Amino acid sequence: MVRPITELARSFEQREKVKVEIAQGGSEDLYQSARKSRYGDIYFPGEPSYRDRHLAEGLLGDYRIVGYNQLALFVQKGNPKQIAPNLNELFRKDLVVMIGNAESGSVGQATKQMLDKLSIYPKVVSKAAFLMPDSRTINISMKRQEADLTINWRATAYFPDNAAHIDVIDLDPAFAKPQALMLMPLSFSKSPQLAKKFIDYVASPEGQATFRKFGFLDAQGNR
Repeated sequence: MVRPITELARSFEQREKVKVEIAQGGSEDLYQSARKSRYGDIYFPGEPSYRDRHLAEGLLGDYRIVGYNQLALFVQKGNPKQIAPNLNELFRKDLVVMIGNAESGSVGQATKQMLDKLSIYPKVVSKAAFLMPDSRTINISMKRQEADLTINWRATAYFPDNAAHIDVIDLDPAFAKPQALMLMPLSFSKSPQLAKKFIDYVASPEGQATFRKFGFLDAQGNR
């Protein structure tokens, strides 16, 4: 989600005359870093389970849904291996497959949840050539043509630096359910009022338009 958040942060900086620092990485890694350092104002995981997992620790405030992620199959541009919109394609012997690591990033966690519902996650992990830490590294590997097929957050394929290298194969929403994107303040924030103002700004019509521009569903599920 770094693309829309960065654009909105730069605009917020101009409006409020403040500096917004953005740390990018896997959702679990970011939470653990914030927990240990007690440094940060807002947590923005890639899917809701990270809030559920850590809520009892008392560091996460109320959230606002500012958009939705959705998983899709990613293939090389032009789909040269003629990959079909079917998760069974992950088992094709002629394909190099990689997926996200469920221990480090939201795309890996969401992938595991989706494949567990079909009871095929262990089999896919055994087939995968790589387990990647997050969405960004998956796309870098695809652009280097290190894999034929992967599962990633749909919106990232439409970023200008990825679109020339990657094609999207959409999955049935019954399997690839949209995942809520939740912005939430951290309890140790040193600027809680500004944090709330930024969260409200991202949830505003201007912020929602920015999320749609970068290929995400907005908070109402519109593309």
